[in-house]
Amino acid sequence: MRAAVVTFPGSNREGDAARAVKQATGRAPDAVWHADTALPAGVDLVILPGGFSYGDYLRCGAIAGRAPIMDAVRAHAARGGYVLGICNGFQILCEGGLLPGVLMRNRDLRFVCRMQHLRVERADTAFTRRYAKGQAIAVCIAHGEGNYEAHDETIRALEGEGRVAFRYCDARGVVGGAANPNGSTNDIAGVYSDNLRVLGMMPHPENLIDPLVGGVDGRGLFESLAAA
Repeated sequence: MRAAVVTFPGSNREGDAARAVKQATGRAPDAVWHADTALPAGVDLVILPGGFSYGDYLRCGAIAGRAPIMDAVRAHAARGGYVLGICNGFQILCEGGLLPGVLMRNRDLRFVCRMQHLRVERADTAFTRRYAKGQAIAVCIAHGEGNYEAHDETIRALEGEGRVAFRYCDARGVVGGAANPNGSTNDIAGVYSDNLRVLGMMPHPENLIDPLVGGVDGRGLFESLAAA
């Protein structure tokens, strides 16, 4: 798999994403700048990393969603290419029209940075085949606007079509209550596009790929993509 990582002014997790890709595939991803107008030829996966693109002005991801490179990302997705947006990348995917819904201020209006468990809702996608359905994995979160919201009909469609990728949960896989760090509707931590090839998620799997930093549960996502 050949991957590309897009960097915007204010991104700060592009290096972590690149390291995770290289660990899983043995090949460093291509670096793409927000002002570029094309992706490298032959790219299979585009990653929009975490950070604070354009300083989070207007709304998180709003300016980045309209950056020159996003036309190429949208075209890549329309061709059936894989796209992964992590944290700020998820916000950009929503603002850029690749995923439904919006990421709003956390329920308690506080930035939250901590380890967090996720429940894998399905294990038959290119992003999750190295996990088991219902598995609770430990990753981390660091966001102030991670509260996923959408119109009722959109939530019903996401649920009915199996497009919820991950839910916030406790270590036993139980969702709800204190396990939800930001108030997201239905404890949603990540969603897919209608063809399951675009994934946006608030937690950071790229930061949990080495036991030296607290765990390796994030590896499964990148290994799944490498094998897709």
